[in-house]
Amino acid sequence: MKKVLLSTLLLATCSGVANTALAARDYIEIVGSSTVYPFSTVVAERFGRATSFKTPKIEATGSGGGLKLFCQGVGVNYPDIANASRKIKDSEFKQCQANGVKDIVEVLIGYDGIVLGNSAEAEPLNITRKQLFLALAKKTPDEANPGKLIDNPYVNWSDIDAKLPESKIEVLGPPPTSGTRDAFVELVMEAGCSSYSWIKDLEKTHKDQFKAICHTVREDGSYIEAGENDNLIVQKLDANKNAFGIFGFSFLDQNADIIHGAFIDGSQPTFDAIAEGTYPVSRPLYFYVKKEHINFIPGIAEYLSEFTSSKAWGEEGYLAEKGMIPLSEEERKSIKARVENLESLAM
Repeated sequence: MKKVLLSTLLLATCSGVANTALAARDYIEIVGSSTVYPFSTVVAERFGRATSFKTPKIEATGSGGGLKLFCQGVGVNYPDIANASRKIKDSEFKQCQANGVKDIVEVLIGYDGIVLGNSAEAEPLNITRKQLFLALAKKTPDEANPGKLIDNPYVNWSDIDAKLPESKIEVLGPPPTSGTRDAFVELVMEAGCSSYSWIKDLEKTHKDQFKAICHTVREDGSYIEAGENDNLIVQKLDANKNAFGIFGFSFLDQNADIIHGAFIDGSQPTFDAIAEGTYPVSRPLYFYVKKEHINFIPGIAEYLSEFTSSKAWGEEGYLAEKGMIPLSEEERKSIKARVENLESLAM
């Protein structure tokens, strides 16, 4: 009986300490995607001005880095929200569960395009996803020996196709922790890679080999990891007229006087083309909320309400002005209802 009472007392004490620790932080902490960062920042700033709550603290760590931090545990030492430019992976969800992050609210906020951009003072590129795969893959098919791979031999764009620029292949892009990198690899590299039928066949028979070929980016200097700061990529493109950069559409939209986007498979990255689905390189944007924190960190529920308000994510909302492609009215209505009910994600 004494052991039971002692266990109960310890449990109550630990719970009280945890609650006190959570309550000790009086602002929302957000980490994650550099693509979602400018959207969450404008919401946070408006939220801070319009309410009595402190403006949330936001850090751009990349989708993978943010979800890793988010899933480490519950309490004041861990983030409340993770921004992501891709859906949470099964492995990340399981890591969350293992660390006590049991209830997660998923919020799909809109869509974004991934752009291959260069200086507005240079000619825009007109390229296919197959050509981009050949430009950036670590190993490429040997044209002289069908069915075999060789180390990427292409130095200049024109080595791939004479219609492409004669300049050296130089692409600034995000690191592996970035959701933009994940999406680019899947939507561009994999699509281009799959244009070779013998590689596409590997997806069913040797999936690991298929991914190794299609997802592995070259490391010989033609692809340069430029960190999680997309604004820095834009600045470097302005300085180097021969370089190209990979980033979200919103950064193109906000810097249209400095850079322009390449035509990919004949489609130009525009707001309408992404919204209509004719631009081939687009992806959904999310953020994930730690439900366990909602009752202890002040302002989370109100932040969710601001983000999912029509003035923010609606067709004429201020996020659309920043370059985010809005969800349909039906999608927004359904997601807002799930958010208001704090429905937990199940995987």
